[in-house]
Parts: sequence; C-alpha cells; structure tokens
Amino acid sequence: MMEQVNLYFSGKRAKLLEELKDFIRIPSVSTSPDFRKEMFRCAQHVAGLLHQAGLEHVKEFSAGGYPIVYGDWLYAPGCPTVLVYGHYDVQPAEPLELWQSPPFQPEIRDEKLFGRGASDNKGQIFLHIKTIEALLELTGRLPFNIKFCIEGEEEIGSPGLSPFLQANQDLLQADLAVISDTAMLGENQPAVCYALRGLLGVQIDVRGPATDLPSGSIYGGAVQNPIHALVHLLSSMRNDNGRIAVKGFYDEVLPVPEQERKALAGLPFRDSDLVKRLNAPELFGEEGYTTLERAWIRPTLEINGIHGGGEGGQTIIPSTAHAHVTCRLVPDQNPQVIFNRLAKHIQEHTPPGVEVTVTAEDPGHKPYMTPINHPAIRLAAEAYENVYGVPCHWIRAGGSIPVVETLADLFDIPVVLMGFGLPDGNVHGPNEYFSLQNFDKGFRTLCFYWLRLKDCL
Repeated sequence: MMEQVNLYFSGKRAKLLEELKDFIRIPSVSTSPDFRKEMFRCAQHVAGLLHQAGLEHVKEFSAGGYPIVYGDWLYAPGCPTVLVYGHYDVQPAEPLELWQSPPFQPEIRDEKLFGRGASDNKGQIFLHIKTIEALLELTGRLPFNIKFCIEGEEEIGSPGLSPFLQANQDLLQADLAVISDTAMLGENQPAVCYALRGLLGVQIDVRGPATDLPSGSIYGGAVQNPIHALVHLLSSMRNDNGRIAVKGFYDEVLPVPEQERKALAGLPFRDSDLVKRLNAPELFGEEGYTTLERAWIRPTLEINGIHGGGEGGQTIIPSTAHAHVTCRLVPDQNPQVIFNRLAKHIQEHTPPGVEVTVTAEDPGHKPYMTPINHPAIRLAAEAYENVYGVPCHWIRAGGSIPVVETLADLFDIPVVLMGFGLPDGNVHGPNEYFSLQNFDKGFRTLCFYWLRLKDCL
C-alpha cells in the first residue's frame, strides 16, 4: 500500500503545493480586527478543503469569536475514532520589512516554502487533510473513523475552544487525538513530543503621579518614577544565576529522572549550533542545568515587554509603567497557584510611592505529559523511522498547546504529537517557512501511521 501512496503523492506534488500556497495567501490574523473578514474567508476555505477530502457533516461552528470548523468520516464500525486538531489562524506578520518575500505571497526558496502560517499551522494541518483525501481516493474507505476540529483562535489563547469542546463532547468523543503543531528536533531528525510546558500570562501595571511630570522643576527627585519602580520589581524576580526568586515558585516542580536527563544529553544537539543559529553572544539560563533541560523540563519567568514614558528626548517622570510577563510551567505546577505567589511577591517588593496592579490574562494552561508507552504513540515513532530512514527521537517541547491538556482531561484519551515543523522555522517571526522535505515525507509518515493504527488500539 505504501508504494501506491508514494506514487500518489509524487504525481500530485505540484498540485498540492499550489493548494497549500492558496491556503497561506489568506491573511488569517486572529490578533487584529482588521483581518476579521479574512478570518471568516479562511474558515470557509478550510471547510472547502474538508469537503474536497471526502469528509462529511462539515460545519462551521460559532464559538463566540471566529468559527471552529468540523468534519468527519464515520464508516468504520468497531474501529477506533481519531480526533485531529489544528488551527487556521496565524500570527501577525510584522515587522514586514524583515521578510525577504511578502508574508502572504508564498514563495519557494532553497527547498523551503516561505509564508506566514506555512508551518504554524497551515502546512501541518494541510498534511492531515490531504492524507485522508489520498487514502479515500486510493481505497474508498478508512480503517478507522476520523473527526477534524480546526479552530481560528489558537494565536489568541483559544478563548472559545474549551467551552465548545465541553458543549460538544458527544460530537467530538474519540479514542485518540493527533496533533501536528510541534517541531522535530531538526532537519531529517524526526521526533515524537511527549511533554509540553504550561503557560501563565501576567500584566503588571504601575501607577505613580496622576499625570506625566517634568523631571526638573520641583518634581525630579521628589516623586517615585514608575519605570524605576517597575524595573526594581522585575529585577527582584530572578537572580544573577537565572533562578527565579519568587518564593515557592519551584515547590511543586518534580525532579527529572536521571534516565531522562541522560536521554536528553544523548540527543544530537550542541549549544554552539544554537548560538550560531541565533547569532547570539552566548546562551544563558538557570545554573546547574543543560540548555535542553532549561528549555524543556524547567519552568521559566520571562519579561516579554515593557512600556511607559515618553519618546525620544522627552525629559519626564511618567505617570505609569507597564510590563508583560509569562511563565512556562512544568508538571506539577498549577497556573493559579503560581499567579498567587507571583502577586504576593510583587506586593512584598513594591517600592514606596507607587501602586501596582497584577492581572492574569486568563486562567492559564497546565503542563502536559503523554503516556509514551501507549501503542498509538509508539506507532508514531515507527512511522517516522519507516519514512525518514533514521531513528526517531523522544523530546519535550518548551512551548504550550493549551488544547492538549484540555483534550486529555475532557475525553480521557492519549494525545499524539506528531510535528513536522523545524526549530528554526521562524513560526512567530519573519520568514516563517515549511521544509519541503517534511512536506513530502509528512504525507507518507501520516499514511503509514493511519494504515496501521487499527492494529494498536
């Protein structure tokens, strides 16, 4: 059967690339109301792709914001049911001047397809849709049942997804979830991701005088500067060795088994390669841990942005200052507990002369670890190895995919993370791309997986 699969995708490669380009051309930026019309157009485009693939009951559900697109094929009684999740919204493309080609005019260079959303997540969900289309065209049926749930608000925290999943549990019930929204370890280094960090986002607002004041006159030296106060607060959260100084921050962090640390140390990863890729002076992180351990198995607290005061040479004492902070969390940290400890730390370290407000952006998202001994997850590694011809790695990911923990808890099912992106794919930056090697091998890997799934569930 795989020989037929190979011939199918070889013959349709040019057509499939053009279809993916059409998908990328839709500027489905969920973070800005300026793209509202394009968001709905993209949802319709996704529905059209599902129809074309041979799926049924295709529908755009309203979830209070942008549509969630659903479709299914349910003609395999007694066989497992798989839920495939993805998203059609993308990050903003700015700064546009840093793109070598326009972000929504996809272009192929050096065996890479460049464009916003090429990897996150249009290219990867496109692989799934077209794989199902191929199997239905080649065999007329599937050896399993399948449901697609493709949302349009992942890049803004998926506010409508959890309520939708809870309200439609019967519709979406499955034996397994499969998601391709992660990266491999590197080019031709396939990897199954078995853990994701959780996420807590916090806004810190510091208020001093009622209005901006001149820094001379009788004000300079007479009132607290909110920016100074904010810098003091932020500096108090981490020590010089990279360890987070918020009391209780690490209380629930589980020790990493020595076997896992040895496995991570054995991965084909070198700090020098990362320094070169980032063009950074050097790496930095929590003392006592390797780079991969810091990025995957340790929690973080990062300052994402600071603003306040005037522009240029304005000599003022600003009335307010603001910062955005995010924490990546690991098992068994709870976002609400960490928020409470962070808020208490800020209260205890607030300098005189200002008032500080701390706001959680949402309830936060818990970390997730998958049961890596589950047969359906082991099959993912087998599929990679069969198509790529090299050993598959087992990795964690430093990022967060909130829906993973929700699906696992709500439906009590394993979640398989089969990513086809690359670590340097620039998924949230200029010149995002999708490797054409992974475009070609991704179809075949997924077909291998689907064709053998029934035997391991």
